[in-house]
Amino acid sequence: MDKKFWEASGHWEKYRDGMFVVPDETPSMEAGKPILSAKAFDHLMALKPMNCPAHVQIFKQGIKSYRDLPIRMAEFGCCHRNEAHGALHGLMRVRQFTQDDAHIFAREDQIYSEAKIFLDLFFKVYKELGFENIIIKLATRPEKRVGTDEQWDRAEKALKDALDQQGLAYTIAEGDGAFYGPKYEFHIKDAIGRSWTCGTFQLDYNLPERLDANYIGEDGARHRPVMLHRAILGSIERFIGILIENYAGKLPLWLAPVQCVVATITNDADAYGEEVTAKLKALGLRVELDKRNEKINLKVREHSLQKVPVLFVVGAREQTEQKVAIRRLGSDGQTILSLLEAAESLASEAKPPY
Repeated sequence: MDKKFWEASGHWEKYRDGMFVVPDETPSMEAGKPILSAKAFDHLMALKPMNCPAHVQIFKQGIKSYRDLPIRMAEFGCCHRNEAHGALHGLMRVRQFTQDDAHIFAREDQIYSEAKIFLDLFFKVYKELGFENIIIKLATRPEKRVGTDEQWDRAEKALKDALDQQGLAYTIAEGDGAFYGPKYEFHIKDAIGRSWTCGTFQLDYNLPERLDANYIGEDGARHRPVMLHRAILGSIERFIGILIENYAGKLPLWLAPVQCVVATITNDADAYGEEVTAKLKALGLRVELDKRNEKINLKVREHSLQKVPVLFVVGAREQTEQKVAIRRLGSDGQTILSLLEAAESLASEAKPPY
């Protein structure tokens, strides 16, 4: 995006060092002069470190009425941040990441209902992913802020009422809100006890003002919408890292990238292995076929190390009887079932909880 958007939003002043600018502003080695001319600096672009200003531009297309609100925009948005090299850490902190980002443009009287909808969705998602020990903080007005005290009173009350109505325990983080509005902070711990803030819900009076977003009210006059920043998982890369650590790689069947591996005992069973694999894929399962000319114990060990939840082992006897030997991750035994029964049972078990 053109730097004019980042200047208008305030990010250029506050976040310039964390942005990737195009063209790069690397100085020339010759006589200490910059490579770019002064004119070129007026036409700089920047890879977006966040999605908010772009969503405001979408909102501004055409005239909006108070009847149109709330307008909800969601994007799995790719962001780039020029993190310090020493701060990079596996999937937990990267320079390119994707956010399950959304922005809601609403009237002030809609803040409470939007907060409630968000809380319902947030806890549904986290419960299904196996996270239930979540610490909630309501971050309130900092000393330096935008907006009137009356606006902050209404905004903080709306967020507080939504938490109270849901019966959720929380603490007040006095003065920890963003300069543009109060927010929810959700803290979860990974398997080794580190605390991460992933999801967020933030009120923003600042960007609609800075970027001149408005709607026509019932009185026929122009009004500023409230902008609600909303993310359930935050950085998808970071959340994947937390999930892997939390489950020690042993993801629930519905979430595992490979849900089942069909492993043949001998090459004579390759055709049957392909039949079994096709049957499972037809039922929507994520399956791989291992028909390497290797001993079955080696195959079982390798796929167990890869944390594959289920192995279907097939040989000459299974082919003749149209059955499969089922091995579960973490179990030493196996179960023999007909192909049809095993396939339908696994497909039912692997259905996502949502």
